[in-house]
Parts: sequence; structure tokens; C-alpha cells
Amino acid sequence: MKPITNLLIMAGGASSRMKHSLEDAQLSEATKTIARSVHKSLIPLGKSQKPLLYYLVQNAVEAGYTDIYLITSSENEAFQDWVGTKKSHNTFAGAAVHFVIQNTPTGREKPLGTADAVQQAMEQYPDLQTEYLSVCNGDNFYSVKALRLLHQTRDTPHALISYARSGLHFDNERIAKFAVMDIDTQDFLKNIIEKPDPELVEKYRDESGEIRVSMNVFSFKGDLLYPYLKNCPIHPERNEKELPEAVRSMTSAKDHPIRCFPLKENLLDLTSADDIFSFSTLE
Repeated sequence: MKPITNLLIMAGGASSRMKHSLEDAQLSEATKTIARSVHKSLIPLGKSQKPLLYYLVQNAVEAGYTDIYLITSSENEAFQDWVGTKKSHNTFAGAAVHFVIQNTPTGREKPLGTADAVQQAMEQYPDLQTEYLSVCNGDNFYSVKALRLLHQTRDTPHALISYARSGLHFDNERIAKFAVMDIDTQDFLKNIIEKPDPELVEKYRDESGEIRVSMNVFSFKGDLLYPYLKNCPIHPERNEKELPEAVRSMTSAKDHPIRCFPLKENLLDLTSADDIFSFSTLE
């Protein structure tokens, strides 16, 4: 197979946790005003005051990706201000960026979830159904190293990054909420456990002694992924079709092995207003 050049960035969502945490944050009123009005991936960061989206796409380009598919809601004028107004082939941070609009089904107040977002991307750009693609969140600052691992050629149709929990510099309360990965001795995924019971987490340590967690960065072969997106069940509590559930379904079917690339490094993200400070040194 050729190196993977397509990256889907999921930038939809209401950024509600970010907006709710702004009141007590030690930020300038100018920053708070911007953060209240745009998606969190567009908040100006670092010394250059560029948004996380810019830095993330820049890292993707350095890792070898050429085409970025940006999944947003239909109200994406702020994204257009940064990226461009064309539906596809906007030039941004060195990549060709194509917009995917995640439409909300009739009768719902909000979109149907991350599995639905990727499904809609593959339907709006049918070539993705026959190609390899990588998928990540728009509010995590994945490193060049992480993205390069998923860009490289490999001998399996699907892959993901398995982060060492000990390498993440989050507080214990946040880390405890991350999905834990059950991985076999050959580095293939057996299961992803959401909201793991703290008393059971220890049994998932790998041979190196690490507990591996998923930070929602994956790579897939499009034609093998698509049926699992389409048939992904709706979560009974969150009422959404979630990408990790589609991944679990693939793992259970055992037809399409998912290789786990281990990585130990910190991962910056924008969950709350206080996280903005962690990006202060970006150039």
C-alpha cells in the first residue's frame, strides 16, 4: 500500500465544556470573547496567535499528509474565515483542505455523533470509500511523530495510536476517564473499554507495564470501515453513533485486525479554558 495522504479532522461540536469554564479562567477578556464565539479549535494560541487547527494541519503536512477533510457543522463561517470559502481544495497551512458538513438528521437537535461524521465525509467524498484515511479529533494537538506512525505503510488495513497513560500530563481525574485499550501480545487491539472501572484497569497493563489509552486517532481502509459506520448502533445514553463503537465492532468481527502503535508522549488538548495556557509557547 502507498503512504496514507488523507486525514479527516473532526472539528464539529458545541465546545460546551470550554465555554462553561471561561468565566473563572485567568484569561484576557479579548480571548474570552473569541472563545465564546468560535469553535475551540479556532481560539488564537501561542506567540503567533494562530488557532490549534493551523498547528494541527501543519503537523499533518510535516508527517506526510496532503489532503485534509475538515468536518464541521453547517454554521462554519468562522472556519471559512481561516481556511477558505471553497467547498474543497482550499490551501491552508500547506495542505489542501476540503470541507465536510455534518448534517443533522430530521427530528434531532444535534448531530448523530463521530461515526456518523466520518460516514458523511465518505459519502460526500466517495473516493474516501476506496482509499486509506486517518481520522482524529480537532481539539487534540497530535504530534508529527504520532501522525507519521499512521501515515506510514503497514501490513494491516487499520491502525491506531495506543498512548502510554504514564506519559500524559493530565490530572488524575481526567486521565481516569480515558478509554483503556486491551491489546494482545502482537500489538493488535482486542477491545476499547470506555469509562473503565478503576479496580479493573490494572489487568490491562501491557508487556512493558504500561496502561494504554485511546486518544481518538485512527487509520482505516475506507471500504472496510464504511459498513461498520453505517451499521454502528446508537449509544443508549449519549444517543449518538460513536466511532470507538464502530472500532469495537470491527475488533469483535476479527475480520479486519487493528494494529496498535505504542507511543509515550504528552498530548495537548483544548477541553477547558485552563488548557489554553499549555499552548503559550507555540511559535
